[in-house]
Amino acid sequence: MVSGNPRNANGHRRRQLRATVLREESICWLCGHDVDQTLKTPHPMSPEVHELIPVSKGGDPLDRKNCRLTHRRCNGEQGNRLPTRSFETLRSW
Repeated sequence: MVSGNPRNANGHRRRQLRATVLREESICWLCGHDVDQTLKTPHPMSPEVHELIPVSKGGDPLDRKNCRLTHRRCNGEQGNRLPTRSFETLRSW
């Protein structure tokens, strides 16, 4: 039995997914503003990968369709709540 954070269970795949999200997106999925990808954590406006369906609610942290670019602050404010945006408005990956 594996315990702990599933985002860390396969660090290589998560880093690859993060690089893909950063390459393909430039707008925060939550607030709609540009994300400055040169900012580093812990800056509140630094880029983060946000899971649409939170891991705590069964979302897959390694599924590209479940991940979007956000600001660190926006991601923290969203927490593990389900999105209020309609999935029909999402771009297909």
